[in-house]
Amino acid sequence: MTEDNEDIQVSGIESKFTKVTLTIFAVLLIFIGPTYIPYLLADVLKLEYFASIGIGLVLFVVGLVMLVFLVRKKVIT
Repeated sequence: MTEDNEDIQVSGIESKFTKVTLTIFAVLLIFIGPTYIPYLLADVLKLEYFASIGIGLVLFVVGLVMLVFLVRKKVIT
């Protein structure tokens, strides 16, 4: 069997707009997730503090996973 050295493209992220949008969304999740979201949930919406911190942590992890996915698929070089 022979190996192809071509990059495998993920369907749906071929356009520049989609690549930029996914990258910005991942970065926003990483930075806003553990900072502003817990503040908004705890102070503005009066949600319990530890629940808001947990939601912020989950958003942070989702942002990191999304960023790693984009790097592995060579969307971010």
